[in-house]
Amino acid sequence: MRLVGMTLLGLALVFTLLANVEAQGEKGKEVKLTGKITCAKCDLGLTKGCATVVVVKKDGKEVVYYFDKKGHKKYHKMDVDGKDICTTPLDGTVTGVTSKDGDKMIVTVKSVKFKDKK
Repeated sequence: MRLVGMTLLGLALVFTLLANVEAQGEKGKEVKLTGKITCAKCDLGLTKGCATVVVVKKDGKEVVYYFDKKGHKKYHKMDVDGKDICTTPLDGTVTGVTSKDGDKMIVTVKSVKFKDKK
């Protein structure tokens, strides 16, 4: 009887852990990230080379999402009032699919919309 109880408890624990992992790791789900779009090198000092990022506030902390290579190439040198993201950070929303590469959060960019300046 004791063995059956321990087995049931073990199975319940395994199913709970599996359900939690699946809920946290929905792959391919499109998200909207709203925050400051900037350069990881020039503005934040995080990298040795330029990298376009969006800095999002999540649970009271700032989370940096690096644009994928295609998104970086497309949006880093965008003219915004004659300037680029490297020298002019702007608020905006990035739509795309997020993933993790080691400690880095990556967003595969579908679109970027900058907040209107007033």
